[in-house]
Amino acid sequence: MTHPVLPTAELGTDGPLVGVQGLGCMGMSEFYGPTDSGEALATLAAALEAGVTLFDTADAYGYGRNEEFIGPFVRANRDKVVLATKFALLRKEEDPGYRGISNDPAYIRTAVDASLRRLGVDEIDLYYMHRRDPAVPLADSVGAMAELVEAGKVRHLGLSEVTGAELREAHAVHPIAAVQSEWSVFARDVERTVVPAAAELGVAFVPYSPLGRGFLTGSFQAAEQLAADDVRRTQPRFTGDNAAANAELLAPLREVATARGVTLAQVALAWVHRRAEVHGLTVVPIPGTRKRSRLAENAAAATLLLDAEELALLEPVAGRVAGDRYADMGFTSVGRE
Repeated sequence: MTHPVLPTAELGTDGPLVGVQGLGCMGMSEFYGPTDSGEALATLAAALEAGVTLFDTADAYGYGRNEEFIGPFVRANRDKVVLATKFALLRKEEDPGYRGISNDPAYIRTAVDASLRRLGVDEIDLYYMHRRDPAVPLADSVGAMAELVEAGKVRHLGLSEVTGAELREAHAVHPIAAVQSEWSVFARDVERTVVPAAAELGVAFVPYSPLGRGFLTGSFQAAEQLAADDVRRTQPRFTGDNAAANAELLAPLREVATARGVTLAQVALAWVHRRAEVHGLTVVPIPGTRKRSRLAENAAAATLLLDAEELALLEPVAGRVAGDRYADMGFTSVGRE
């Protein structure tokens, strides 16, 4: 299978050069129902062929098994892959509902070594703090991360779900290459403080869930349509009256998609890619998929240019979304801004 190769962009100042669209690998191990591992591996290969070079995982995905799963692929293509993983989100396999956060320097040193072992590599290209614990001084956490760069275990640093003030504070301790948060036509709270800070500092923005966890593709309209173990069944935007109200908000995306002869997913991704021009910063979304067909569809959106009239049609959508992104908003930057 061949695809037009993606354009490239630099993550941060002196950061790695990557395809302007990355791949979120989380769903290949858990959260979104059953996975075909063979198709998932084929999707990794198809992504690289399409010019996707930023592959995103975390130690929390599958309790470490996602790192183990993509490790052989990364090692086989080490000179082409920009590997991103994360620390800080604590889980317990015996208690699947448990979520904790650790930004403690001692934990960071332990976590990176565990990730390196699971991945089977000597160095992580981009190491993110997955979530922020305000109880731990940010300078201490970023200082510990900077030590990993000095030790040759990590090349570049990233943060996830932080505020603009936190990004500035961290960047003053050590250069931050990328900041990752949810950003889509359905989720735009990051535009208040962290996007302007990233633009000012020259930090790249890596939007996760740019397809609204699949909702923006039109593939489901309510949590009840999903597998019993799908995590989206617990997320407020996809349940009850919220789901019904949000499904109606897809109308303008459908209008644009129909007129262009493209898919809803491509319209949603094209909107995210356009944020680079709108806000004056590098934007590299990481839609997740486990299927080659979806990978090709998503990659094609990177060069789909929405015009001013289409953007105006989509502009009001986020302000009308019903429900929070997470049941527990302590796992986002909301409330710290």
